[in-house]
Amino acid sequence: MSVQEQLKTIAGTIPSHVTLVAVSKTKPNAAIMEAYEAGQRDFGENYVQELVSKYEALPKDIRWHFIGHLQSNKVKMIAPFVHLIHGVDSVKLLEEINKQGAKLGKNIACLLQIFIAQEETKFGWSFEECRNYITSGKLNEMKHVKVAGLMGMGSNTSDAQQLKKEYAGLKAFFGELKLALPEMNTLSCGMSSDYALAIEQGSTMVRIGSSIFGERNYPR
Repeated sequence: MSVQEQLKTIAGTIPSHVTLVAVSKTKPNAAIMEAYEAGQRDFGENYVQELVSKYEALPKDIRWHFIGHLQSNKVKMIAPFVHLIHGVDSVKLLEEINKQGAKLGKNIACLLQIFIAQEETKFGWSFEECRNYITSGKLNEMKHVKVAGLMGMGSNTSDAQQLKKEYAGLKAFFGELKLALPEMNTLSCGMSSDYALAIEQGSTMVRIGSSIFGERNYPR
């Protein structure tokens, strides 16, 4: 199937209240334009240089999501245009996003990445770390950061019960934090292999790549 056909198939399975982020990392601009011409506007990238070059070359109404592990020294490269930074996993990164937002005179939207998986290779705040940071009031000092919600990556497993437990736990924590941060409206979890399950557990944003664009083309 073409990119447009695959996108249409996936989109037909996603409720209207859930945002589909098409993960276009390693994919050529032509493939992104196929999805764009089918009406897709939210695209996710996880390499800063690749995101910058695609932003410069492609239509300016695309909403670019940075979904990878972001190094603090590269925030300034995407701060002027990024729509949403997904994987904010430390106070240091939050502080740098705030610093770059202040330079630009804008608020930069981001998601706090919560560690929910069984693998140590994943990044994120523990529930306790995040709870303590939010209740300390330190986030109030970040005048140029908008915490739009939370993000979590489930374990790399086919065990649906395990994933359901992880996503349900994240949803419950989202509900708890929303009492302190009522402006939060995004819960991002679920990818090509498990997005339906994630939506069942409360996800409002899913990141889907291979089911739209085919398998990734990793460079060299």
